[in-house]
This record gives sequence, C-alpha cells and structure tokens, in this order.
Amino acid sequence: MKFTESIFKAYDIRGKVPAELTDDVAEAVGRALADFLPEGKVAVGRDMRPDSEQLSDAISAGLMEQGRDVVDLGQITSDMMYFAVGKYNFAGGAMVTASHNPGEYNGIKLTGKGVVPIGEKTGLMHIKKALIEDRFKASSDSGSKEEMNILTDWVAHALTFAPNLKNLKIGIDAGNGMGGIIVPELRKDTQLDIHGLYLELDGTFPNHPANPLVFENLKDLIALVKSEKLDCGIAFDGDGDRAILIDENGEVVSGSILGALLAERFLSENPGSTILYNAITSRMVPEIVDEMDGKAYRTKVGHSFIKADMRKYDAVFACEHSGHYYFKKNYYADSGLIAALSTLDIISKTGKKLSDLCKPLRERYSDSGEINFEVSNKNKAIEAMASHFSDGRHDRLDGLTINYADWWLNLRPSNTEPLLRLNIEAKTIELLKLKLSEAEEIIKKSID
Repeated sequence: MKFTESIFKAYDIRGKVPAELTDDVAEAVGRALADFLPEGKVAVGRDMRPDSEQLSDAISAGLMEQGRDVVDLGQITSDMMYFAVGKYNFAGGAMVTASHNPGEYNGIKLTGKGVVPIGEKTGLMHIKKALIEDRFKASSDSGSKEEMNILTDWVAHALTFAPNLKNLKIGIDAGNGMGGIIVPELRKDTQLDIHGLYLELDGTFPNHPANPLVFENLKDLIALVKSEKLDCGIAFDGDGDRAILIDENGEVVSGSILGALLAERFLSENPGSTILYNAITSRMVPEIVDEMDGKAYRTKVGHSFIKADMRKYDAVFACEHSGHYYFKKNYYADSGLIAALSTLDIISKTGKKLSDLCKPLRERYSDSGEINFEVSNKNKAIEAMASHFSDGRHDRLDGLTINYADWWLNLRPSNTEPLLRLNIEAKTIELLKLKLSEAEEIIKKSID
C-alpha cells in the first residue's frame, strides 16, 4: 500500500492526521501487528485526541481481520498499556497517542509480549515492510472484541510504590491529557490533598501543550504551587507516562535530579543493585550510585534500548533526563505516575521538603538543559565538534559525548526531526556559560 513511510520512527509511528496517519494505515498496522505477535489476546488503548478513537477502532479491525481477539482498554495512559500487557499476559498491545506532540499529530506505540517494546530494531521495521509490500497472512477466522477497565487495578499497583504516603498538598497539571483520569482514583484511595489543573480530557489542548519539558508549559503549575503553598507540583505529558516535578518554591526538579533521588531510594531498598541512566543524564546519577555501592550502567537514549538493558543487567531502576523513569517491579516499563508517587513517598518518609532533598544535588553541577539546533548536515556539525575538542575523552554510544574532568557535552541527532540536540554540564555556572558559547559557535559555523 502507498503511505508516508516517514511516519515510522525509531520508537513508534507518528504523523499528522489525516494527511499522513490514516484509518487505512492504522488498520494495516493492526493486521501486521497480529501477524508479528505470538498467540494470545491483543490490548488496544487510546488517548484523548479527537481522532484517537477512530484510529483505535481501525487497529482493532485489522487485528480481528487476522483472527485476533482484541481487548479494548478505552482511554488510558501509555503506562497503563504497559501494565496491562504485563499484568494480564496479553500477546502485546497498541496504544494510539502522539504523546506530547501538538493536536494535529497522532501516533501508535506498539508493545510486545512481556512488555518488550516494538521499536526500530525489535520489529517495527518488519511491520513497516508488511505495509509497504501489502503482505499479510491469510486468515479464515475473525476475532472478537471485549472491553476492559483497568484504571482501579493500575492505580492500586502504582500505590504499592508509595507505602509511606501521607496527606501532602500537591498540584497536578495534566495539560488536558490522559494524566487527568488518575486524579479521581488518587483522591479516593489516598489522603492526598490534590489541587488540579486542566484535568479535563481535551486533545485540542486549549490551555497549553501537554509537554512539561517546555518551561512555558509549567508556569500555571508553578503559580498554583506558590499561591496555594503546596508541597510540590506534578506535570504530566499528553499520554501520562512522563512526569516533571516542581518543588514547594516553584523550582523545576530536573530529570537528572529526580533520577538521582529515586536511584538513592531504590538502592537503599535493594543494596548493591544495578541502576541505568541514559547517555545525557547528569554525572550525579552514577556518582550517587557509586557512593551507595550500587552498579551504574550507561545506556542509549530511548525506551527500547533502556528496557532491553534493564533486562540484560537486571536493573532495579532506570532514568532518562526527559522525565521517563523505569521500574523493575513495573515490568521494566516506564511510568510518570509511579515516579511521582515514589517521590511523594520519599517526602512522606523523610519529612523533608522537596527543595531540601534536591539542594545537595543541585549544588553538584550546572547544566544547559537540552538545546535544539536545526541542522541539515548533522554529521558535519558532530565531526566539527569532535575536532575542536579533540583532547577530550570521546565516546559514540549515542551521538558524540566528550568528557573532561570538570565538564562534558553530548551532541546527538534527533531520531524524528532535522535537529541536533546539545547538552552540556559543568562544575560551575561560569564554566558552563563558557563552554556553551564555544559549542554553539561551532554548530553555527558548521551550518553556514
């Protein structure tokens, strides 16, 4: 069949609707997924975007055409899909979502049996090839579809990560995304005093994009935390599998700092365990792990790589700078809700304010955050950076990382856009500014 082949990305399928991602494509993906997965029922879920139900129905139709029985989970968060596939031993799952992308986009995240991700190197290109060749197995049987509500089971599972939870005052900004569905359950099952923002499901995102990595999108939550004197704030992305926290002073807790806090918590509960961190996470994470006599292992950016490495090294926890956190006891899958509840549990157990927990970590390093550059020749810019800083220690695990004693940088190409992503971390703010200016100049010269 003819379709826009570029919608197949490294980790999922994503494109504009209906120009790129159509019902016909979704149905074909369902057929190809049915042929790829082992025997068993297949879960299908969706987010709140206006076209998600239609795309979800098309995937289900494709699965049933190939003789598969479908379990329709309805509107769920992406981490609920991972939970469902693991908990109920489904053959796999398809989640219709474009995560934090703007409203004109949609996508499909695929999961295999055992909550193994279906990405570029683990089956997604096989599915893409089936669509290109319009080649599917012949099936004489037609599958059935049943509905299943897993929300109560999911929240109960997530709360097992917070046994010490007290009656904290928190803000939750769901950005009109799927994170809003868990708030009524938390109010029912905990003593949390929750102040909600934009909890209503609305895939047109009328208040702000559901991308908590952009500071502009956190301003309303920061104002709420300050005005109501809350213990902290939690911002979820569109499909609810990523969480960014705000401390009681309205300061953003970076993904690396939260990763270090959670690494500390899981190592205290599991002495000597392995913790994974991705290639652009702060040095503070492996430092904390080493200080606690754990084992730290560095992995590539991206959930498919991290989930595979978690199984390989039997890691108890893994973190990404972008607000994705992975848990062995959550089928090695990531969850924004579990990360948030685990943090609330630390606050409850220690009796400390979130800012006090973060303070010693914030003092270790200064970082640039991720800075994006539109570059047509990504490789030219990367090699120019490597040449300029040739005396540093280089590795190519994920893009280019250059290490010095008191600072480091990573420059890597985006998997989905014509962008280069730059991250720099240094011992002091002065050194950070100096090296950031130097690196930006190199990239700009390579563009000219």
